[in-house]
Amino acid sequence: MKIDITDVVSNENKRVTKEVEIDFTSFESKSGNFPIIKKTPFTLQLTNEENKRMLIEAEVDVTIEIPCDRCLTPVAEEFHIEVSREVPIGECEAASEDEDEFDYVDGFNLDVDRLIYGEILVNWPTKVLCKEDCKGICRICGANLNTQTCDCQKTELDPRMAAIQDIFNKFKEV
Repeated sequence: MKIDITDVVSNENKRVTKEVEIDFTSFESKSGNFPIIKKTPFTLQLTNEENKRMLIEAEVDVTIEIPCDRCLTPVAEEFHIEVSREVPIGECEAASEDEDEFDYVDGFNLDVDRLIYGEILVNWPTKVLCKEDCKGICRICGANLNTQTCDCQKTELDPRMAAIQDIFNKFKEV
């Protein structure tokens, strides 16, 4: 969702409050595509601080479905995002130097989706587990070990000892 910020930028000490909602329905990154299962409308406050900078403040809750890192079961991960950003006003040189930092501001438009996307990306968890003692999936048959058991051989031999294992297998054949 893009918001026109012309009136805030052009009027000194102007404060505008808007009720906005996130438009995107899934979070896409290099790690994959994750559906957003819950999002709430939120209040966005824009403040012109003495024609030097614009203060952007917001608070939003988003729930994203992320697969468990061990068993791939979908987990609803809640993100509580608090935004408090300052963007320089009227300084084209500073804006062009820090273009990546303020990529959610394009001229007199504020891209709310891009702002929230960046905040979710920064707060993305390093490890997601469905439960603390998740057993994962079987490496051989792919069964979810939290819900079922399998009869696969659990012992794995050291690959450096494979040559010795082959010798023992040949003796058994004779």
